[in-house]
Amino acid sequence: MRLTARQLNRATLARQLLLGRAPLDAIEGIEKIVALQAQEPASPYLALWARLIGFDGTSLDRAFAEHAIVKAQLMRVTLHAVSAADYPAFHEAMQPTLRAARLNDRRFTSENVPIEAVERLAHDLLAFASEARRNADAEAWIEARLGAPKPRVWWALRQYGPFVHAPTDAPWSYGPRPSYMAAPEQERPGDAAASVQHLVRRYLEAFGPASLQDIAQFGTIYRPPVQEALAAMGDRLRRFDGPGNTVLYDVPDGAVPDEDVRAPARLLPMWDSSLLGYADRSRIVPADYRKLVMRNNGDVLPTVLVNGLVAGVWRTTAEGIEATAFHELAKDDWEELDAEAAGLRGFLAGREPMIYGRYAHWWDDLPRCEVRVLGR
Repeated sequence: MRLTARQLNRATLARQLLLGRAPLDAIEGIEKIVALQAQEPASPYLALWARLIGFDGTSLDRAFAEHAIVKAQLMRVTLHAVSAADYPAFHEAMQPTLRAARLNDRRFTSENVPIEAVERLAHDLLAFASEARRNADAEAWIEARLGAPKPRVWWALRQYGPFVHAPTDAPWSYGPRPSYMAAPEQERPGDAAASVQHLVRRYLEAFGPASLQDIAQFGTIYRPPVQEALAAMGDRLRRFDGPGNTVLYDVPDGAVPDEDVRAPARLLPMWDSSLLGYADRSRIVPADYRKLVMRNNGDVLPTVLVNGLVAGVWRTTAEGIEATAFHELAKDDWEELDAEAAGLRGFLAGREPMIYGRYAHWWDDLPRCEVRVLGR
């Protein structure tokens, strides 16, 4: 069976809960969409607001506080919010990538501490981090054991080791001065190949149908383990032909809606996972707009989604939500975006009305077919 680009777009929207808000709580929502990129503390909240019916944020506050959802360095060597049930296998699957990214980095190697010595610290450090610790606390602990300041040892350990961010304060559970703690669940499956299969299956549930390249891009996992996982999963996966004769894989019961299904307008947060889960990001981001929303330093701007595709970006102002469209939008699209913006302003008012302010410089060189302030 051959799938069109439009069908793949609708499949992503359906599985990412962007064809219609779902009646789920925060834990159920994240389990459904698998992972939310979380460099900016507000982004997981806004991602769920765009996807869940009546989302007020308190269920995510509680999920973070109870460690039912954890925030940790995982896919693409960056921060994600994932279900605690998925974390052990995800972390085991990501270990080769995470270790290579940090232990081969000159910031770590310049400390001149053998990896074996770092590994010997890990057990006692995990015990020390059974409660929340600031960076300075962990660095002082390591200095006392190594006899000299070695801050990049902790920098590497906290990112590849079994550590998670500890909730600190309002309004988004994590503040500008992070704390870390040992992950509540330290037991791993003990089978790296099985953990990669778990990650592949969960990815396909939330982002499929997808290619081998897409899967590798989502996790920044080396391709051979992904190839081995796909081969081992064999008949447990469906196969499709995609655009350009690309081979696509999927779970047996994955939704592939008709390409004519209507896609509502949405306002997505910075680094929304639906934009980043593929090697071929044109599934949601038109090629002409990719460099506008995915900036050269890795920042991914908050986007305006119209008919299932990125049509512009948005930011908060004192007057409302400023939407910048990259092309002309229909009257109905603007009306739908205005309603979304009003809801978003109401949601932000109870937490932080002005967000993402430090990224305002990216708007200086954006094309502006039309700019409107919405949700007033």
